[in-house]
Amino acid sequence: MMMGTDFDGYSKVFTEHTEKRIGHTYRKAVFHEYRDATFTTPKPRPAELAHMGLLGPVIRAEVGDTIQVVLRNNASFPFSLHPHGVSYDRDSEGAMYADGMAHPEVNGLVPPGKTHTYTWQVRKEAGPGPQDGSSIAWLYHSHNYEPKDVNAGLVGAIVITRKGMARPDGSPKDIAHEFFSLFMIIDENQSLYFGHNMKTYVADPEKIARNEYVSLDPEGNGDLSLGTGFGTSNMKSTINGYLFSNGPLMTMRKGEHVRWYLMTMGIGFNFHTPHWHGNLVSVRGQYMDVLPTIGPAQIVTADMVPDKVGTWMFHCHVDDHMKGGMQTLYRVLDQSEPPQTTASIPASSPEQHSHH
Repeated sequence: MMMGTDFDGYSKVFTEHTEKRIGHTYRKAVFHEYRDATFTTPKPRPAELAHMGLLGPVIRAEVGDTIQVVLRNNASFPFSLHPHGVSYDRDSEGAMYADGMAHPEVNGLVPPGKTHTYTWQVRKEAGPGPQDGSSIAWLYHSHNYEPKDVNAGLVGAIVITRKGMARPDGSPKDIAHEFFSLFMIIDENQSLYFGHNMKTYVADPEKIARNEYVSLDPEGNGDLSLGTGFGTSNMKSTINGYLFSNGPLMTMRKGEHVRWYLMTMGIGFNFHTPHWHGNLVSVRGQYMDVLPTIGPAQIVTADMVPDKVGTWMFHCHVDDHMKGGMQTLYRVLDQSEPPQTTASIPASSPEQHSHH
């Protein structure tokens, strides 16, 4: 979408479906929010958060609050809900230990078709520190078998505001827009749905060299740095699950105070340097346009008051990640410019989400 061109030889490794590649559609598990504990009516995601893609719903609280989350597992594998930052007892931790494996539900593991209630306390240290703004963010994710759960898609954000700084919906009072960006190389080879995806999208799975990662590039240039084998083709360099700028456009106005929550998860080389073209952000008082490296399970909160109108590139500055699709766009409107519609997200079942 950024360049308005067809995919080239290397980008086809991650986007093209062939007899020997799964391509661009994978079964995922994603967190959805419902209006009540009957789990009959989904709660629509606000249009301004459409860019969040496969991220779960934002869980919000102020310092001093108690968070209660009721999780119904409509998937086909046991999953859980593990939070970062907040305080919890073992039954609300969502992680497995040897002493709980005989009765894993005690630790918050939810089998398919079952429900569990998690209770978390928002201690002072979970909120913004002295150098922070009015809110910061933490991650939550499934932690039954964390690598397979997260690569399946089960991850989201918790936003904590200072006491008295939240609107009725939980968003910070002094911020015009919030933007959530999960920079993550999703390793579909490790997803719980890898077997399903192989059987569904590959003609003859038994003939696939599943561990092939490095091979000569399709242009014949001898570039071995990235690899083009089957294993590599399933490693998606995404922002919120989208590749190559194909997510909904993040939009704001010149002069607005907006807040970005930058995060990552996953495999060992998930270390990223998010870069904004056109405008600067402030992190704890320091201005920059490229964040210091963020690693798995880290979140950095960055504030922006954009002064340059236009549609700008936003991407990871690690070349391999950028080349693999970890890039998107954001738009700054003039103060008098009419709002523009964002791209739509295809509807999905609880275990279906495509990389685009």
